[in-house]
Amino acid sequence: MEAPVTHPNLPSLPGSPKELEGPEKAMLKLAYGVHVIGSRSASGELNAMLADWLMQVSFKPRLVALSVENDARTLRFIRETNVFSVNLLHEKDGHHIARQVVMPSEAKKVKGRPEEMQSLIVQKLAGIPYHLHENGCPILEEALGWFTCEVEQFVPVGDHTLVIGRVSDGDVTRPGEMLTERELGWEYAG
Repeated sequence: MEAPVTHPNLPSLPGSPKELEGPEKAMLKLAYGVHVIGSRSASGELNAMLADWLMQVSFKPRLVALSVENDARTLRFIRETNVFSVNLLHEKDGHHIARQVVMPSEAKKVKGRPEEMQSLIVQKLAGIPYHLHENGCPILEEALGWFTCEVEQFVPVGDHTLVIGRVSDGDVTRPGEMLTERELGWEYAG
């Protein structure tokens, strides 16, 4: 097993937090589960991304909608292969995985990152036990459960893209509940 990923310290950025408007404050009250999206490139590179904006949108066929930033490495990989995995983090011990995969893989996406670090690619799965599904995407061994998807559609929506995926396989692998943003003290809305 590889050593856990460490993210280089970021310099302090000038300025104070922005004042939130009413709609932003209200939207920050929405509750989300914490998911790790596993993806692979056409050449076999693996990636993991923390995702909050995921929901089931159909029973027949069984479809989910995943919202991914337009400039995300994960979106590039999903566009190349048309497959991804969704790993549901466990409420008891999913915190350490969430902290490891929350930062972008590509250092250039982090504002304030020094120029000499812009080309850094963080291997976010390092030290996390996983195996590959037959579609080539990572399934985390410590997940509460998981499912895999084949892309049905990409829908541009502002600064994100909705990836509509048909669920093709999955299972619950241990008892318990899914980790939520509130339990982490994080937010991704507004």
